[in-house]
Amino acid sequence: MTRPFRILVVDDEPPQLELVSGFLAKHGYEVLTAGDGTAALERFRAEPVELVLTDQKMPGLSGLDLLRAARAVSPEVAVIVLTAYGTIEHAVAAIKGGATDYLTKPLNLDELLHRIGQVRDRHRLLAENRELREALRERHRVEGIIGESGRMQEVLSLILRVAPSDATVLIRGESGTGKELIAKAIHYASPRAAGPLVAVNCAALPENLLESELFGHEKGAFTGASALRRGRFELAHGGSLFLDEIGDVPLHLQAKLLRVLQEREIERVGSSRPIPVDVRLLAATHRDLEEMVRRGEFRDDLYYRINVVTIAVPPLRERREDIPPLLDHFLAKFARANGRTIRGLTREARDALLRYDYPGNVRELENLIERAVVLTRDEVIGAGDLPLSLTEREKETTDAASLTAAVEGLERRLMRDALARAGGVQTRAAELLGISERVLRYKLKKYGLSGAY
Repeated sequence: MTRPFRILVVDDEPPQLELVSGFLAKHGYEVLTAGDGTAALERFRAEPVELVLTDQKMPGLSGLDLLRAARAVSPEVAVIVLTAYGTIEHAVAAIKGGATDYLTKPLNLDELLHRIGQVRDRHRLLAENRELREALRERHRVEGIIGESGRMQEVLSLILRVAPSDATVLIRGESGTGKELIAKAIHYASPRAAGPLVAVNCAALPENLLESELFGHEKGAFTGASALRRGRFELAHGGSLFLDEIGDVPLHLQAKLLRVLQEREIERVGSSRPIPVDVRLLAATHRDLEEMVRRGEFRDDLYYRINVVTIAVPPLRERREDIPPLLDHFLAKFARANGRTIRGLTREARDALLRYDYPGNVRELENLIERAVVLTRDEVIGAGDLPLSLTEREKETTDAASLTAAVEGLERRLMRDALARAGGVQTRAAELLGISERVLRYKLKKYGLSGAY
């Protein structure tokens, strides 16, 4: 249960303190009191409050001093300053110092109640927005959208900004980056969240079935159409339709899709009767649609119609900061799903997973961790629980680095020996090494070696 709105009332005059605190308590507020600024700051640090109602002129810490100190502890706290010295200078100082409001004594209690009500309503709205954001973030952390990197924070910020609108969104990114999860996040953070989210993978359906799948068909419209069927647009009415791999929609269906987006109505296959649909379109692709438009493989008018807002999802190799939290998330997820106790990864296994490039992106990482959790015999996943292809690639990378270091060490020794034999004369040293003097000077500079020995 949510506790009442809590107010800390601060005044060095006991009658005024008792009057204000008693009045606010009668109106349902939870009230704390303090007789001076120092005591108020101690109490503020010990107990969270939503509003500080403080006198301006007090011994020790003044109201403005308390305002600054309280905002330093909790920048979100609201502060109303009360004073009998209601000059413009005091008001300006209070507002510049971060005060939410400013009232003069003697107090009009009804006005005070009104101002506090405004602060309470604003606080409630901010709290609700914060809870919604946290709910969205938590909902989709469970689904796999984990983005602590700057690139993914930009994506999440764009989701939160575009979700409340009805704009068409084009989600772009490589396979396995989580484009469908982005579409889900947009839908469930939108006013359409109570409606259906219907997904269609346009690349997975044969061309002759895709039209019927999208728009539905009448009974007898074609061989095998033994009953009326509602299409995905009708099923998504009042919600969102997610067209995955929209770049795979054939040209003749692109024209029909464009008409639906413009007219907000569909016609089932085998019918000429228009059916109104209220659908928000979310589309995704890994293809270069601009190049497809240039080649005549994708309609330019449809491209401009779906490309209202674009969200580019970066590949995992470009947001490596997200790999550690993704590892921890998938370990916990699959350990829980398989009833296993998994305490973590060995250093060797974690290093291999952190250095891998993940051509299959987050989906590949998820599959790797699921496989390791299922197959390991221990409570700690080691390198032996990872696919050989990954560990062999890691070994090849290490071996290549070792070979490069060995070659560089040999070059240094040979150049030092040649320069010593040539008495420091670079032309003669280059002849002894069988290379040009220009190459020798380049390598001396590369390895930070002087030319005199």
